[in-house]
Amino acid sequence: MSVVQWTTGIQHIGIPTSDIETTIRFYEGLGFQTMHTNQVPANQAKVAFLQLGNLMIETYAEGGNGIDGAINHFALNCTDIQAAYAWICEQGYKVLSNGIEELPFWEKGVAFFIIEGPNKERIEFCERKQ
Repeated sequence: MSVVQWTTGIQHIGIPTSDIETTIRFYEGLGFQTMHTNQVPANQAKVAFLQLGNLMIETYAEGGNGIDGAINHFALNCTDIQAAYAWICEQGYKVLSNGIEELPFWEKGVAFFIIEGPNKERIEFCERKQ
């Protein structure tokens, strides 16, 4: 068994930015379309989802990226967040999030959790609520 039964591929790549408006203009200039914008409830930071073909970028204001080429996380599209989370916990992966968390993104919100990979990379499992 693995998470393959609850995931359908990469959902988005998260890129922190110190200037979200410049980042949005940059990606729109490359042909990306802004699909959704919102604010993170905890700190009111602006978030934008930009899409080109099947590639979705989530960029969010975080006071500065600070590292050349910084990518904060990648997210796997999840069809059953509860089952995926239970399996991840059973397997002993290092969970970074506080259980399954929710954010008011998209029409009905998202549920997600984040694990840490062997190189400190952050892997998000994310399910859009239907």
